[in-house]
Amino acid sequence: HMLHLERDQPQIAAAARWYLEPVDYLTMRFTGRAAATHASMSAAWLTDNRRLDRLEYDSRLVRRAGLDVAKLPPLLATGALAGQVLPEVAADLGLSPGAQVVTGTPDLHSAALGTGAAREGEPHMTISTTSWISLPFARKKTDPLHSIATVPGLNSHGYLVADNHEAAGLCLRWLRESFHAGEPAAFGRLLELAAEAAPGSGGVIFTPWIAGERSPVDDRNARGGWHNLSATASNADLVRAVLEGVAYNSRWLNVAVERFAGRRLEPIRIFGGGAVSDLWCQIHADVMDRTIERVAEPLHANLRGAALFAALALGAVRRDEVRDLVPVDRAFEPDRSTRQAYDRLYAEFPRLYKAQRKMFARLNGTRSRET
Repeated sequence: HMLHLERDQPQIAAAARWYLEPVDYLTMRFTGRAAATHASMSAAWLTDNRRLDRLEYDSRLVRRAGLDVAKLPPLLATGALAGQVLPEVAADLGLSPGAQVVTGTPDLHSAALGTGAAREGEPHMTISTTSWISLPFARKKTDPLHSIATVPGLNSHGYLVADNHEAAGLCLRWLRESFHAGEPAAFGRLLELAAEAAPGSGGVIFTPWIAGERSPVDDRNARGGWHNLSATASNADLVRAVLEGVAYNSRWLNVAVERFAGRRLEPIRIFGGGAVSDLWCQIHADVMDRTIERVAEPLHANLRGAALFAALALGAVRRDEVRDLVPVDRAFEPDRSTRQAYDRLYAEFPRLYKAQRKMFARLNGTRSRET
């Protein structure tokens, strides 16, 4: 985005005082102070993320990017106090004049705290528009073959594992909009229909790569679809296959993340709009063969995480207390009776990608990304 402005919108670039991420822009509006963190600037690739204690940009990276370092906001420690709210802002919003402002965070970071997965090795995942599996990690590490890496974490002493599926809840939204004219109530009807089908969806497999894929394979050309359809496949089978396909994708990613982390991840805290569904949570537990713990009010986990970041910055809570401050709504244990069906179908899931990746490249791009 910064290079786009510099190269394609030079008048805007010349008039700009700061290049700020949205969370950092809001911090500035609240305090009058331009500031960022290693976490908020991690996507810019302008800091040496091997040394989180260095609150400065890497001069070589800035020079090679061709950017003016004077336009980059000064760095503060992630989760630090950025300053006091401006008097006019406090009056406009009805806040206490002495309210403190904490540095903003990406959704990955607020989700880690909002699910209570704040200590090293404690995993969380989401069924949101996209999806990921993450955990706090002690050191900088990168797995380029599976698009998994650690990024600056919850403070200046650790990291978070970062990866991403491009479509999770997006698949159900696409299904709703394609077959139910976008009615909000259709989500409930689709889930009720999916519950009518037996685990395994009559042998139908859905690949959820409708927006390409990033982890554990980086392939923007990948596309989704139903596979192994027969004349006996019902609507319920097709809908349930979508839910199961997202879970197969999560299992595929979890295999790579566990290898990356060097440990079995269990239990896994879950949040997001898709996690509201008991059925979808249970399918994830069954397919992944992991205990899934749904946090209370899973739609609002990021809001909870923002509040906990503030509490940590103010010294109101300690990091080792966070997990007990986040209530679990329900734990979903794997149903062993589904294991044979799901293991058999999941075995075909990564093979479907390998068999089709060259076709994806021919139809949707210029080359296949070998993984």
